[in-house]
Amino acid sequence: MDQQPAKKRRGPKSKFGKILVNLIVTAVVGFLYFYVALPAINLQSSDFYLFIGILCVVYVVCALVTSGFNLGGGGPKEYFKFIKSQCLPIGILFLALILVAIVGSVISLPIFRAGAYRDLLDVQDGDFSADVAQISFNEIPTLDRTSAEFLGDRQMGTLSDMVSQFEYSNDSTQINYQGRPVRVAPIDYADIIKWFTNRSEGLPAYVVVDMVTQEATVVRLSEGMKYSFSEPLNRNISRHLRFQYPTFLFATPQFEIDEDGQPWWIAPRVVKTIGLFGGTDIHGAVLVNAITGESTYYEQVPTWVDNLYTPSLIMEQYDYHGTLINGFINSIFGQRDVTVTTEGYNYIALNDDVYMYTGVTSANADQSNLGFLLSNQRTKQTKFYSAPGATEDAAKLSAMGVVQDLGYTATFPLLLNIADQPTYFIPLKDATNLVKSYAMVNVAQYQVVAVGSTVAACEQSYIALLSEKGITTTEELPRTEVSGRITDIRSAVMDGNSYYFIQLRGDAVYYSLSAAANPIAVILNVGDTVTISHAPALEGESSSILTGETVTLDRAAP
Repeated sequence: MDQQPAKKRRGPKSKFGKILVNLIVTAVVGFLYFYVALPAINLQSSDFYLFIGILCVVYVVCALVTSGFNLGGGGPKEYFKFIKSQCLPIGILFLALILVAIVGSVISLPIFRAGAYRDLLDVQDGDFSADVAQISFNEIPTLDRTSAEFLGDRQMGTLSDMVSQFEYSNDSTQINYQGRPVRVAPIDYADIIKWFTNRSEGLPAYVVVDMVTQEATVVRLSEGMKYSFSEPLNRNISRHLRFQYPTFLFATPQFEIDEDGQPWWIAPRVVKTIGLFGGTDIHGAVLVNAITGESTYYEQVPTWVDNLYTPSLIMEQYDYHGTLINGFINSIFGQRDVTVTTEGYNYIALNDDVYMYTGVTSANADQSNLGFLLSNQRTKQTKFYSAPGATEDAAKLSAMGVVQDLGYTATFPLLLNIADQPTYFIPLKDATNLVKSYAMVNVAQYQVVAVGSTVAACEQSYIALLSEKGITTTEELPRTEVSGRITDIRSAVMDGNSYYFIQLRGDAVYYSLSAAANPIAVILNVGDTVTISHAPALEGESSSILTGETVTLDRAAP
């Protein structure tokens, strides 16, 4: 009986051929993993070690597959010898990376580098009254992030030509735009099908929410944004950045617009300054045009950029500064002079920059603050202001106690300078996330609480309380309301809005009133008696024109 010839074994027979197959399979798997996970090719990135580890495992598995299943006549000894000859370099590489990671982690520990961690953040002492000017009502944000994004989402729902194709991204960034605090957010494709049908034109708009007026606006673009997080392939902003800067470590890119309304992605470059993995800091940023994808790396970012250092990074660096102020041992035992930041934060606009605010308390996390920090999110310039008083949570509870019958909830406080007093300003929201009222709580004496339906009314009540409690004298209080007979009225159109400039008898000042915010200004005449609530004059500001907030007609001219 004839014997059937043995089947030929498929695949490469030579050692070189097997190694080549192993390398090709490993490269394909590596490319797919890199495309999805986007690890930085950088020894300071933990993702890089995972990436190399996966490649090593894939190569070894390929070597087993291409060399196994048919031991031939050599037996197991020859088989393992062959595998060892192919995988030894990979094993050495894998063990070397593990060793580097272990040593790098050890030399990065705060126990060995306490001084370096302490000095990550340079904290200067500040003078609150001098540094934090009394800002006018048209600069005070009256929304928190949740409320702003609720308004942005609701505004998207009113646009019939967009709502079926796009949705609000719920990923807003607070910036100063043309001198006003706003939140900006891109829109997203509603789903993968909507992306496929609209990707050639890109995202046609972004949303701006004015944090003062609570007005949400969808800004349409003449050319759509091609680069965003809602892009699933090459134009995904994270993938676009990784392919252009494969060795850079990036913080999460933030969406911003410049003063001309051009959309950008700001990608802060993360560096490790202590050992191999410690001392996270920011060294410049890559700015990506959201429409064209053109990118530029800046060590010194343009001044219109507002978000470079995230609040979480600044708070982390201060916590190192505060806990390691007297060394690592003291941070655990004794804890003399040890301080940490409180849990929350908010933003304040100063000098056309956005500052992060957070409280500072003792390591025992008691119910009082020692002071607070203000840190410039573009430059990381940070100052500590000594102001012992209530924590933000205590102030929120105090404010909600005044309106407990209405069931309002307090947002995280914003720190203001009212009559040279550090003051928590707290918008109060109803169950639908709409701001219904405002509270002001004195930081040093949190039982001093004033509530009003408008910011102006709230401030008037608060200033009266400061006087009643003897915290300030009448002479120290800023004038924010004036009554009198109109002697002159002038009007002008600025930025498409009508403004009326009103002068009262015996007063050299003109009060600027927006007709959009105060329609009654249109019908006022010389001789009418009015009451005007206005922003206080700031130190160094021209007193010839003050911004009026509200006007009421007390008596018409005969």
